[in-house]
Amino acid sequence: MKRLKDFINEAGRCWPGHKPVPGKKPYSPGSCVKEELDEASAAWQRKEGKNPEGGLNRKGIESYRRENPGSKLSMAVTTPPSKLKPGSKAANRRKSFCARMGGMEGPMKKPNGEPTRKALALRKWNC
Repeated sequence: MKRLKDFINEAGRCWPGHKPVPGKKPYSPGSCVKEELDEASAAWQRKEGKNPEGGLNRKGIESYRRENPGSKLSMAVTTPPSKLKPGSKAANRRKSFCARMGGMEGPMKKPNGEPTRKALALRKWNC
């Protein structure tokens, strides 16, 4: 079982993907900020690899597969449920995705009223 110290980076006080804020007391709220993604990062982590309607686009999926060898990530099942054959591979993928994502915590709208990435993905998969 991993302990909290297993998740802390070399700076000694922040999680992976975050960096310490100079002048802030260690372990206090706001003492770590998310590191900015550089242009060398994979497309699936940047705007160019994300679909504005939710999920990843073709370029994002290909970059994810390159970065994670052996991954079976594939495009979303956007076919309406009424058009899918019950028990088919696509219907089962959709059902599984909807069950996983529908149970995730988090808001469906941002403070400015726009839908979150979670809401966009659920809408795209017809959940």
